[in-house]
Amino acid sequence: MDDTTGTPHAPFRVGLIGYGLAGSVFHAPLIATTDGLVLDTVVTSSPERQEQARAEHPGVRTVAGTDELFARAGELDIVVIASPNRTHVPLARTALEAGLAVVVDKPLAATAAEAESLAALADSRGLLLSAFHNRRWDNDFRTVSRLIADGALGQVQRFESRFERWRPRPKGGWRESGDPAEIGGLLYDLGSHLVDQALTLFGPAAAVYAESDVRRAGAEADDDTFIALTHRDGVRSHLWMSATTAQLGPRFRVLGDTAGYVKYGLDPQEGALREGLRPDGSGPWGVEADSSWGRLGAGESPLTGGGEPVPTLPGDYPAYYAAIAEALRTGGRPPVTAGEAAAALRVLEAAKVSAEQGRTIALDGAR
Repeated sequence: MDDTTGTPHAPFRVGLIGYGLAGSVFHAPLIATTDGLVLDTVVTSSPERQEQARAEHPGVRTVAGTDELFARAGELDIVVIASPNRTHVPLARTALEAGLAVVVDKPLAATAAEAESLAALADSRGLLLSAFHNRRWDNDFRTVSRLIADGALGQVQRFESRFERWRPRPKGGWRESGDPAEIGGLLYDLGSHLVDQALTLFGPAAAVYAESDVRRAGAEADDDTFIALTHRDGVRSHLWMSATTAQLGPRFRVLGDTAGYVKYGLDPQEGALREGLRPDGSGPWGVEADSSWGRLGAGESPLTGGGEPVPTLPGDYPAYYAAIAEALRTGGRPPVTAGEAAAALRVLEAAKVSAEQGRTIALDGAR
């Protein structure tokens, strides 16, 4: 690895806080297989997870608390925060104040104001700060982006996007807690991805309308939520996130004035990572079967043979951390900025107010 002067650069040393689902399935495998990064330390208070981390990443150091990590700040280059949502802001602030670059799993914060405060701190220290909106590198989203860029749909009028699941019984834990401090519920979980994708494609939202419910017995946080965005360019985005969907809708339905694209199913990368597969170059990555391809056409449902199959681009989660390594090396822009994360949070905050008050919220000064 070389810097801009051509001088070889040692890999950047990464401290990972949290080794639950996000840390062990998403962040650690991607970090460990990225050229220019090395997984140095994992923070988890669970002895079982410490043992798991050492087995999955031989040579990694494990510590029980963040104090032990930050005591070694001078030996690290970047901290990745994959701990519960309530810890994101305080841990990111501590890391930045210790002189470390930071990646935070989504959501970056509970509010846009908190995200902007962290961004200002990072800027003042000349440090990288990025949110892990990995779903920009889903296979289906990459395909939608390409179709729009190529003009295959004409002028897009409506963008429908769903993360729907059938989980009639709550799992419990902080993600489903009704305590506002936990920042749980689907609005801030799956909604973070859906909103970020919509803003990435169509730019700022001018108005937000939302419906949000707690459907399941024993559930405390929203588990069935809908958001409608009116973008400044006139496109309308309709976004669904649910754990109570007995019949799943299409992942994407994108309607333009000359054609539409419909795609069912989920990107295969999460499933592969859960199974222990790694994007290490040993085989194809993020590739789905031809039978899962979406269809492009006009005038007829794809379920009755309408439209033509469109090869789905491979998913590419490794691109996120490759871009992080490049930004650390060159001082350039990270793949997802704190400002972009704040824009999504501004929409999520408006959606929460809209659902509570039953009205459309205008986003004056959206950017």
